[in-house]
Formats: sequence, structure tokens, C-alpha cells
Amino acid sequence: MLSVISNCWALFLGMGLIMLGNGLQATLLGVRASLEGFGTTITGFVMSGYFLGLIAGCNIVPKFIGQVGHIRTFAALASLASTSILVQAVFVDPWIWWTMRLVTGFAYSGTYIVTESWINEAAENGTRGKLLSFYMLVSLGGMAGGQMLLNLFHPSGFELFVLVSFLISLAVIPILLSTARVPQFGILEHVGILKLYQVSPLGAFGMFITGMTIGTFFGMGAVYATDIGLSVKDVSLFMGTLIFGGFFFQYPLGWLSDHCGPIKVIIFSCTGGAAVSFVAMTFTGGGILLYVIIATVGGLAMPLYSLCCVYTNDYLTPTQMVAASGTLVLLSALGATIGSPVTAFFMEIFGPQAFYGSLGVMLSTVAIFALWRSTQRVDVQPEEQGEFIVMAASPLSASLNPDVKLSEIEAAADEDPEDIQFSFEELVNDLENQYDNSSGAEENSHSSKELQDE
Repeated sequence: MLSVISNCWALFLGMGLIMLGNGLQATLLGVRASLEGFGTTITGFVMSGYFLGLIAGCNIVPKFIGQVGHIRTFAALASLASTSILVQAVFVDPWIWWTMRLVTGFAYSGTYIVTESWINEAAENGTRGKLLSFYMLVSLGGMAGGQMLLNLFHPSGFELFVLVSFLISLAVIPILLSTARVPQFGILEHVGILKLYQVSPLGAFGMFITGMTIGTFFGMGAVYATDIGLSVKDVSLFMGTLIFGGFFFQYPLGWLSDHCGPIKVIIFSCTGGAAVSFVAMTFTGGGILLYVIIATVGGLAMPLYSLCCVYTNDYLTPTQMVAASGTLVLLSALGATIGSPVTAFFMEIFGPQAFYGSLGVMLSTVAIFALWRSTQRVDVQPEEQGEFIVMAASPLSASLNPDVKLSEIEAAADEDPEDIQFSFEELVNDLENQYDNSSGAEENSHSSKELQDE
């Protein structure tokens, strides 16, 4: 394992620098927008541009990679991301900022795809799970570390914008000088949203709402912290605590998922997160309780991405997992695009505490939906459930998933798109038949019992 990591050190270093810049940039823009008096609704709209750019990048960047290769694509996109943040430092205007957030999201999606392709190429079936865990540690650690960089200079100046640009530019050097083999994996065929919903309604709906919570956290978290009067130092600590909470809750919830089943943990996580969020609406103080609240809400909400992936994959073959992964990412990104403007709108009307109120409503809808779905379908047997894996919101998440063998990914790449769609149609029919049969068996058992009673 150490030898694999040592062979990929340049990739992990570059990714860490990129995530440092990404973590700093999101919080910096939220704080600066408040200082500039953009207004909460406008700020939410501005922050949504990033996730819209991610959606565009996931669909367009693979074509660039196919035409000019991974190395040139990465260099071009990193340069684009580095430039976009400098434009925001020079032109402080909501429309320009929204456009640059769109560009940043587009560029970042490409850097994720290229970096994860390289990591996947360096991995083997036996090491991919550990590499994925290390990759997530680097990514979330970089995001959390970026929050602390907010304290180096005051957000009202240009220095932090330059620092973000510097970090992104610096990340290019180790990756472009890496001796790792050029990756062979690209973005694979994916299934439509409606078809995936038919296979796993809770997985699709839960992923969309999870995206809304992510958009709320990273789009409006810094705005909320600024609006309630926190200092720049406390804002950075608030956002850092949110990210660390999400990371540390992953593994306890993952253990519960492996032992109790993902749907039960989804219900527990959403119910707990919603309850804490609604209680937090009445909290107006500061101190350590403020950070305990955000760590708990973030910790219960952020693992939902992995939980929804695990729940959905329990119904899929390896080839279908690969096809579904891009759709799950799309649903999450669509939710994130909507999440920050919706939350910003309610914060504008009801005040900063609507930040927690919005999160509470989002998580409650997933809990209620999951409870309903638990009555509509027989759960997968424990011995047939896949193990919980901390997954990244990435188009290549299935390629990094150790439950899917490399040979199966290669086979999926050669699969005819029509055959993939047909396999999902067959799966939908099978699941409907299973439900009809189980419902019929229940009715027969009730009728038999009534006859016996008579």
C-alpha cells in the first residue's frame, strides 16, 4: 500500500493543493459577498454557478480528454481555474462572479476527472479501497485546511484571491511532472435519471436532496456565519468544523450501514440531522455549542452521499454500477445547484436561522421518503449487501469503487449503450414483479388467517 501511495505522491500532493484552494475560495467568496453587500439571495445565486459548472464539465471535459489527452487537459483547466479567481478579485460584480464560479466549477470537474483517472490507473483490485480512503482523506483535509487559510489576510483585500490562484498553479507542477502512466479510463455510458429512479427511488431522490444540503453547506455556510456576527477567524473555524464533522461521522455510520442496512441508517441520519437543525434554529449564541451543532448536522448529512450510493448499488450489477455512478453525480450536482439559491431565498425572508431550517426540511423529506420506501420494497438480504465505502462525488466514483473489479470496468466501457439501457429495463421489471409477488403473498396470508379465525 505504501509503495502505491509513494508512486502516486505527486498526484496526491497536487490534489491536496487544489482542494486547499477550493476550500479557501468557497468560504472567501461567501464572506466577501456579505462584506460587499450583495444580499443573501444574490449570494446564493452566485455560489450556485460552481455546481452548474460541475455539471457542464462532467459532460464536456471527457471529450477534451479524448481529443488532446489527460496532461494537456489538466494543464488547460488548472490555468482556467487559476485565472477565474483573479478575475473575481478585480471585478467585484455578482454577474461576473457567477460567470467565474461557473468557469471554476467546469475547470475543477476536469481536474477531478484527470487526477482520479491517474489514481485509478495506479491501483490494483487489492489496493483500490485503501487508495480511495486516502484520496478522500487528502480531499477533505485539503478542504478543511483551506478554511484556516482565510485567517492569513482580510477577505476585503485581494491577497487571498491571489493565494487561491497560487495554490492552483502550484498544483500543476507535481502532476505534470508525475511519472505515473497516462490513464486509460474515460467517462463511461450512464443511465437516464428516470430509469435510475425506477430502479432505486430512494437512491435517486436521496442523492438529489443530499446535493441540496451540500450546496447549502458550501454555498451559504460562510454567509450564515458572517450574518450572525462571527469574526473571520470564527467563520473559518465554523466551516472547518463542518467538514471535519462530515469526515469523522462517515465511518461510524458506515459501520452501522454494514450491520443494519443502509436504508435504516439513512432514516436515522436524516431524522437526527433534521432534529438538530430545527433545534439549532432557536440557538442564537456562540461558544463551543455553535461548533458542536454544525459538526453534528454536517456529520449526519454529508455521509448521505455514500449511503445513497451503497443503497443504490445493492440492486445493481457491476456494469450497472458503473453506468449509474455518473447519473448519481449528476443528481447530486443538480441538487447542489438548487440548494444554495433556495436556502438564500429563505434566509433573505426569515433571517440567518433559515440556514438550519432549510437543512431541517431537506433532511426531513429524505427521512419521510425513506420510511415510505421501506414499506414498498423488500430490503436486500444482509449477506447480499455491499460494504459501506466513502465515495467521492465524482464521475469516476465507480471506477474507484473497490466493489467493482477493474476487469468489470473495462467490460462496461465496451458495453453497447443500448444493452446497458435494456439491462436497466429488465431490472425495473424484475423489481416490480418481486413487489407484486410479495404483496400477493401478504394478501394470501391475511386471507388464510381470516378463514382460520372464522
